[in-house]
Amino acid sequence: MGKRDNRVAYMNPIAMARSRGPIQSSGPTIQDYLNRPRPTWEEVKEQLEKKKKGSKALAEFEEKMNENWKKELEKHREKLLSGSESSSKKRQRKKKEKKKSGRYSSSSSSSDSSSSSSDSEDEDKKQGKRRRKKKNRSHKSSESSLSETESDSKDSLKKKKKSKDATEKEKEKTKKKKKHKKHSKKKKKKAASSSPDSP
Repeated sequence: MGKRDNRVAYMNPIAMARSRGPIQSSGPTIQDYLNRPRPTWEEVKEQLEKKKKGSKALAEFEEKMNENWKKELEKHREKLLSGSESSSKKRQRKKKEKKKSGRYSSSSSSSDSSSSSSDSEDEDKKQGKRRRKKKNRSHKSSESSLSETESDSKDSLKKKKKSKDATEKEKEKTKKKKKHKKHSKKKKKKAASSSPDSP
């Protein structure tokens, strides 16, 4: 059995398109886009000026808002100014009253100041005496504490010396006892050695 012939004849696409003829396009072409109507330079300038100015309604609204805000600010300022004026008037009245009361109390204050100065001098003297007494007491207490510490140190030294002497005496006694024991042992040995020789 023989193989099938699956070969296909080659067709040139460009030749096929030419044979079909011109294709009618439904949309605009490039030439249509290039030939479109364009605005003149004067029309462009007018459009830019309109954009800069903005809409009239928006400008009117902004003006109204600014006027209302200015009115509110003026009212607020008036309130603050009236409050500050009233407070300043009150302060001035208080100052005047203080000055008047100061004049009346100046005579009494002078007498009081003289008496207070004498009292302060007496108090200063008393305080000076108290300070001197405190200094003397502190000096005496420091001396007494020093003497006590010295006496304590002397007592401790004496106790140490006594303890040393006692230990030394005990050591001498023990040495003497040991010597006596050695002598007694030697005597016993001599007696034992001499006893069998004597008969």
